[in-house]
Amino acid sequence: MTEYLTNHTEGTDLIVLAESEFADWQSQLPSFQRNWLSSTQFKGKGLALIPNEHGELFCALLVSENPMQRFASGDLSSKLPPQHFVLQCDAQYQASIAFGWVVGAYQFDRYVSKTAERATLGVKDEAVVSEVNKLANGVALVRDLVNTPAGDMMPQHLASATKALADEFGGTFSEVVGDELLTQNYPTIHAVGRASCHPPRLIELNWGDTNAPKVTLVGKGVCFDSGGLDIKPAAGMRQMKKDMGGAAHVLGLARLIMDFGLKVNLRVLVPAVENAISDNAFRPGDVIKTRKGITVEIDNTDAEGRLVLCDALDDAANQQPELIIDFATLTGAMRVALGTELPGFFATKDETAAGITAAGLEVEDPVWRMPLHRPYFDLLKSDVADMTNCAAGPFGGAITAALYLQEFLPEQVDWCHFDIMAFNNRALPGRPKGGEAFGIRAVLSYLQQRYGQ
Repeated sequence: MTEYLTNHTEGTDLIVLAESEFADWQSQLPSFQRNWLSSTQFKGKGLALIPNEHGELFCALLVSENPMQRFASGDLSSKLPPQHFVLQCDAQYQASIAFGWVVGAYQFDRYVSKTAERATLGVKDEAVVSEVNKLANGVALVRDLVNTPAGDMMPQHLASATKALADEFGGTFSEVVGDELLTQNYPTIHAVGRASCHPPRLIELNWGDTNAPKVTLVGKGVCFDSGGLDIKPAAGMRQMKKDMGGAAHVLGLARLIMDFGLKVNLRVLVPAVENAISDNAFRPGDVIKTRKGITVEIDNTDAEGRLVLCDALDDAANQQPELIIDFATLTGAMRVALGTELPGFFATKDETAAGITAAGLEVEDPVWRMPLHRPYFDLLKSDVADMTNCAAGPFGGAITAALYLQEFLPEQVDWCHFDIMAFNNRALPGRPKGGEAFGIRAVLSYLQQRYGQ
């Protein structure tokens, strides 16, 4: 991503103005350029290419209602000629324009022989270039992991991506693989993943000062979800490469935390499995004793994400971190409630929830708090075990899933659970169709305010 945004300041000007600034700016142009804008019916909003007296490109002009909006420039790199532009704008607009530019330039090109050329942008302020590229690299990591087909993004591949991240930032990497999960008491991770030829595993990354406040991230890493024996229909299975989107999110967030040097003791846990079908697949009606000792009756094998998460959350809580945050592509019910582009989250502490929500609005990465409505826990009652893995009916599905997870955490824990889509069903400026990072910039901003860097 960094090739699209540089500190190189020789090239064609990209001038960015607010709508309120356009009339004054236009009045200072030579008459032939004013005539050009008039003859091309430019109305003082949007993108215009302005020639010089020889008919060559003189500058590109973007007039926006609000240049501080982070995606105002999100489609410029593909709309402009594929050459180098230099940003000319009010200093307060630079970071927003640069961010929209670079995340909009993203292309997932691993499997194509030729990609579309993109324009590049130079920004004079080195600090802006550095900060924006760090943010963009975190977003790109999430997108790349989610966009990669399941055949190339199985548990072992997630482990390799995590190890590469640990190596890059001087962290440590470890994993518990296959039947060793039973030896070390991760039974639900093993149960969900044992039917696959790709061994299940618990992946771990640690980084930072061990004396700093501990922050633990947990990400659902279901690399492909067939639904198990409660098999999904074809349409429901088509995009299940994205069911490891929670893992992708915590790795992208971990990259941001490490790259910005937050003063935390970071731990990342990724239970990584493929929910496959074989003669040893777990079955509806089975009862599994979890790491915490709670017995769970399997009502539906397609509610597998919460099963792999519950062992990881119990492990996370045992180290008594100051904050636990998990990300998961957990329920369709959340998408019904909020749509695909607004991630919902649950939180045990009002102060933490308010802080993340406010931070998300500030950086234009909105999130929406949902209720941990305790009476709905009755919907998880079982006749033969301590609880079931999902409610019998569809209503309140995101809430009952969150309540299931909460059961594996201490009462006073500071915990946030993000139920995310991890995928753009439509292309928007700066947000191409495909894998997407939801909420990680909001959480990063909150953590920066809480812990500093």
